[in-house]
Parts: sequence; structure tokens; C-alpha cells
Amino acid sequence: MKHTARYSRRRFLSLSSGLLAAPLLAGISPRLFAHDMSAMPQAEGHALRLPAPYKLKLAINQSAVCIAPVTVAEQQHFFSKYNLDVEFVNFGSSTDLLLEAIATGKADAGIGMALRWLKALEQGFDVKLTAGTHGGCLNLLTSKDSPFTRLDTLKGQTIGVTDMAGPDKNFFAILLKRHGVDPIADVQWKVYPADLLSVALDKQEIAAISGSEPFSYRLLDSGKYRLLASNMSGEYANLSCCVVGVSGSLARDRQPVAAALTQALLDAHSYAAEHPESVADAFMAHALNTNVKEVAGILHGQAHGHHAVGPAFVNELTQYVSDLQRVQVIKPSTDPHQFAESIYANVFA
Repeated sequence: MKHTARYSRRRFLSLSSGLLAAPLLAGISPRLFAHDMSAMPQAEGHALRLPAPYKLKLAINQSAVCIAPVTVAEQQHFFSKYNLDVEFVNFGSSTDLLLEAIATGKADAGIGMALRWLKALEQGFDVKLTAGTHGGCLNLLTSKDSPFTRLDTLKGQTIGVTDMAGPDKNFFAILLKRHGVDPIADVQWKVYPADLLSVALDKQEIAAISGSEPFSYRLLDSGKYRLLASNMSGEYANLSCCVVGVSGSLARDRQPVAAALTQALLDAHSYAAEHPESVADAFMAHALNTNVKEVAGILHGQAHGHHAVGPAFVNELTQYVSDLQRVQVIKPSTDPHQFAESIYANVFA
């Protein structure tokens, strides 16, 4: 029953956010605020369509469920609508290599998780972020009968992760800090292979485990575990998890291409917010070890109707940078808003 409640609540958040995306499907370009529809100018349906076909390479983790709307985007003609000929460059789960590929010209653009990319971008990669694509993806789980019912009860405990630099580890470090638990001094983080995290939790070697989908969905669906926290609750339910990044040269020299690509990707996620089953069905041609029901359930639980561009997106990035400073990931000397503006490209201007 708890899992059903989680599904319904997260579905409500997704549908609520989806109201913001409706103009995208109607052909309105989100040039100013994703969250303030009155500030969005009215544009013709194909205002961003390129005058001639343009080929580009898009770096993604093609098997990631949250990327499903992008993987199958051309089946709904979201790329060809803007005269884009998109070739996918699959980098698996290596988000660091994906970002490097964009910066070095091996790919023109890519999609990744903000909480993974921001530290790398602080180092000076020539990549510009153009939009936030959706919310969701990150979950913190514990055993169904665990005594740890709130984040503050994790003080003095060990949390299992798959990557010490992962976006989930960064995010739950931020949440712990906000709940009075020092994520550096008050808890331990222990790395496990993904398939051993639940085993360690069952053995009570650790108090909680963090991860993304479909890992979390499957554990919750088993009925043996419960959700302790996620980025689909509180203020973070209204922040983008994944972002679009384009090469600096594309943003500077071919802004219309960057705008067309960004809009096509937002269109794809808007479609997924309204038609998760259709996207899940099409995704089966690319998916590994999953099924339509599982993918649709995961998409329902994420906020694919939530997009951010313009000042709204800069504000989201600013919040993330400030949060990462509090957990000693971003340098304390970095000005959060200035940094956010420096890595953002307003391709819709």
C-alpha cells in the first residue's frame, strides 16, 4: 500500500508539472520562464525549425529509463519537426566521459544529471547548459521494518552508494545537511556494486541505500523496502534533475541549432508526461532487462512535464551550486549565481 501511495503522489506532481509543458506541444517556445507561462511569448509552431537539415551527435546513456523520451523522440518526429538529423552517441553510465565528449567535440550535445555535471563544469569544461528537462530520478531507501524513519535518524549510520561522486550521493548529502545531519562527520558512505546494495541492507551492514531507476523502482515494487526520501518531494520536486548541455561552440556559433535541439528535447519529455505508456512501449527496442509496465511506472513517477529555461533555470542551477557548497563539493569561493549564469546559454534569446 505504501508503494501505491508513493506512485499516486509522484504521479500528481508529474501531472501538475505537466501543465507547464502544454504550450510546448502547442508550439510555444519557452524563451523566458518555464514556471511563469504569462511571460512566455507566443510563437508559431515551427518558429524554431531550421531552414536546412542539420546533422548532430547527441551523447546519452541510451539504456537509462529517464532518457527514454529522448531515445524514442524521432518516432514522434520531434527531431525532424525542427529539421534535425540526430545521431545518438551512447556512453552507457559514464557521465564523466559523456560530458568530456561534448567539451572535446566528439558530440555536439548531451543530457546528464545536474548534480553530476556541476562540479566538472566548475573545472572549466567548454559546455553550456540550455535547459532542465525533467524532475525525479533519485531515491533513498531503507528496509520496510527499519527503525530509520526520518533523515535525522541516520546520524551515526552508514549509507550505501554506488559512486562517491554520484548525483544521488550528492543530493542526499544535501538533504541530510538540511535536516541537521553533517553528511561528512555524522554519517559514513560506503560503496557497493548496485546489485549488492540491497544485500548489504538486508544484512543490516548499512542503514539506507541510494540510487536511481530502475534500481529503486524494483526494490520498492518488491514490498521489502520503503522510500525514505527522494528529489520528488518538498522544494526539490520543482527542480530539474537532468539537463541539456551543448558544446560551447554550438551555443556560440550555431545558436538556432542549439535552440531547435533544446526545444525538440523538451517536446519529447512533454510527450512522455502525457503518454508514458506509449514511450515505454517504443523504448523496448532499446531497453535492457526491463518491460513496458516497469518503464511506464518509472516515467509516471518522474516529472517529465517540468522544464526550466531562462532565469528560472539559472535560479535552479544557483540553488544546486549553493547546496553543493554546503556539502563541500563546490569551492566556497565560487559565487553560485555568477557561476550559474556563466554555464548557462540562453539559446532562445
